[in-house]
Amino acid sequence: MTELAWETLATPVGPLSVACSAAGLARVRFGAPRAAPAGRPRQSGAAAPDPAAGLAAEAKGQLAGYFAGQRREFSLPVDWSAVTGTRRRVLSALFDAVGFGETITYGSLAETAGVAGGDRVPPARVVGQIMGSNPYSVIVPCHRVVAGTGLGGYSGGTGIEIKRWLLIFEGSVPATLDWDPAGMLSSPA
Repeated sequence: MTELAWETLATPVGPLSVACSAAGLARVRFGAPRAAPAGRPRQSGAAAPDPAAGLAAEAKGQLAGYFAGQRREFSLPVDWSAVTGTRRRVLSALFDAVGFGETITYGSLAETAGVAGGDRVPPARVVGQIMGSNPYSVIVPCHRVVAGTGLGGYSGGTGIEIKRWLLIFEGSVPATLDWDPAGMLSSPA
């Protein structure tokens, strides 16, 4: 089992936890980690640097920069070992092709990633299912994948309102009168 290093940060859309392996970003999730990460025993003397912990700290810093409006792209290695086949192709295509302030439809992403679909499941729906199980949320930007007729769904955090907030924050969709740049959790004064 790969050991993960976790970091958690407060964001305008609620707490985010990020996990890294020595190979790169392994998980981003809304809220705290599912299980409290076990601490590594400390040894006396000089300890070897932990590459996973260093990457997790870097991921936390890059996410903090993104939410502060100071970063538009992430320069983290991604540990793709948790995803394979079509799922990996789609998430990798999304990560490589859709930048800050851009959106792509489920169908267009399916075409870009070469998703054929099946007899009963159209390619756009296959992509939607993959977006719903994206382990690298925000950094591999599933919030930028929209339906041809509107926002589509979003399973991160509290759902579609987080997707709407992120897209307004990035300038992809116009702000609504009730949009608060301080975040979803702030209350009116």
